[in-house]
Amino acid sequence: MSLQGPVIVIAEDADPVLAHALELAGAAPVIAAPWSKAAATIAKQAPAGLVMPQAADAPTAKVLDKIRQALADLAVFTPVLAAPVDGLRDHLPDALPIAADAPCERIVARLDSAQRVRTLHATVARRAALVAPETDAPVDAATHPATDPLDDATVLVCGRGRTYPGLGTAVGERLGLIGALGIETAARYLNARDVDGIVVGDGFGPRTLEAFLTALAEDPRFRDLPVALLPELPATFDAVRLPNLENLSGEPAAVVDALVPLVRLHAFEARLRRQLAALDAQGLVDPVTGLFTVTGFLRDLARAVEEAKTRGQALSIARFSFPPTLDQRASLDAARLAVRVVRNVDFACRASDGSILVTFQATPLEKAHAVARRIASVLRHTMLAPADDPTGRIDASVTLAMLKSTDTVESLLARVSEPAPVAAE
Repeated sequence: MSLQGPVIVIAEDADPVLAHALELAGAAPVIAAPWSKAAATIAKQAPAGLVMPQAADAPTAKVLDKIRQALADLAVFTPVLAAPVDGLRDHLPDALPIAADAPCERIVARLDSAQRVRTLHATVARRAALVAPETDAPVDAATHPATDPLDDATVLVCGRGRTYPGLGTAVGERLGLIGALGIETAARYLNARDVDGIVVGDGFGPRTLEAFLTALAEDPRFRDLPVALLPELPATFDAVRLPNLENLSGEPAAVVDALVPLVRLHAFEARLRRQLAALDAQGLVDPVTGLFTVTGFLRDLARAVEEAKTRGQALSIARFSFPPTLDQRASLDAARLAVRVVRNVDFACRASDGSILVTFQATPLEKAHAVARRIASVLRHTMLAPADDPTGRIDASVTLAMLKSTDTVESLLARVSEPAPVAAE
């Protein structure tokens, strides 16, 4: 790992061991600052990270407010790692937790993970500044959502013991919830969808836990995932391999509270990746879902219709509709799942009513029926349940239409809106 610098260590008493560890990891310079001078040092140095390692320190609310304002004035996301301090979470809710006795290598690993998000944020900001004056085409703007990233976050809870119901309830009250009673089921969900955190409850032996944690650490897709582990960490597993692993205890609500800053950061990173894809596509990809914007979809549909008629190829279009009572989180989740399951040769968008339109290129009607059934089946078994019914599943209503020689884009879209259900597998 190689840290960015400068890094400011805020504490009344300097910690030369931590400073040396940060310097060895590449964070140059490492600047020590007392709480009273922290805000001024942040404004002067524009740091790439802050570390607040001493839980015994008790800064005043005024000092914390000044630090929060100094961080808000920085142009790029700046990670803050902090040991538990009274009142700190009220003023710096995004501060990433570190244990008061956390070894230096754990602090360095977590800061390195968070700085990768900082780099991504800087890349998105730079790309947006370059693209904005050059994009004259009439496309939808690739705007970044202003809402809390937690509104998009999904957490996987797995366990078999007495803590599982409470953990599921605590997570479901604040975040999107996926429940799994076994490690194998949890692994399937991780491979099938985007997840912003994992809570592992009791009911698993040390060998099973170690195998699961090792699999997470060895896969770059999951290495930075926040993981709350309630059982004792297996003695033979090196926690540094998972920089956002926390061995937690206490009531389920307290476990979720401790994990929330890490989950928020991961959800923010996912947003940035979608935003970058939207910028690369010059606004034709929706940064919220990762599907085409309506403008981009209609542009490609017009082109596909023209090519299908010219070459005598089949072309089909499907609309996946959901109940009007479906909440926003579940609706967006369905769209993001569609990004994963739509074939590379096809393209899709999320309409204003929340339905998903998918165009199947060079696909006859019979095969389009089979593909649509598979997509509907994946959505039914994988998408988040609505908030008011966490035990239920959503059945998408699917209508399908095939391009006719007399069709225009408008007539094809009109026909796909007519009720002609296709059952999920």
